[in-house]
Amino acid sequence: MAKASQTSAGSRPGAAPGKTRGKVEGDGSTLNTSVDSAAREKVAEALTKAVADSYTLYAKTLGVHWNVQGPNFYGLHKLTDAQYNELHQAADAIAERIRALGKLAPTGTEAFRGLTVIENEAPHRSTREMITELAQDNETVARRMGEFAELADEAGDLFSHDMLVARIGVHEENAWMLRSSLTQ
Repeated sequence: MAKASQTSAGSRPGAAPGKTRGKVEGDGSTLNTSVDSAAREKVAEALTKAVADSYTLYAKTLGVHWNVQGPNFYGLHKLTDAQYNELHQAADAIAERIRALGKLAPTGTEAFRGLTVIENEAPHRSTREMITELAQDNETVARRMGEFAELADEAGDLFSHDMLVARIGVHEENAWMLRSSLTQ
């Protein structure tokens, strides 16, 4: 049973354990929660994208935090500090929700890169360009969280829905604060 429990029904023949196509790998647990099995699969798949977006935006915000400069350095340094710390906590909470749904959370840069809509491979830019891009990224993630929240609501997963709706507000506020820091 050890070998069979390492792969799911959607695994590719010969693929490494845990590598699946189209399905989120389960942890082998039998659950009896408020969310039925098929709905858990859909919500967990959306949450894997949400955690990848959150973690990638966390890493990008941290990079901006390290590299801002200019007359607004201190304020931007503190703002991005607060934002990347909050994103770290959010990614953890979303990953734990995936686990509570009986699925495995994604790990590693390669997995996140394949799931996220956030580009984080760009070379250094001016502070203004980095802050503008972070604001746009937060708006993008807010829209994605909205899509995922609707899916969770349709699936009857009220907890995931509420978590994702709260993320929308955080990302919209982050975008506003970043944009506001650019006005002269």
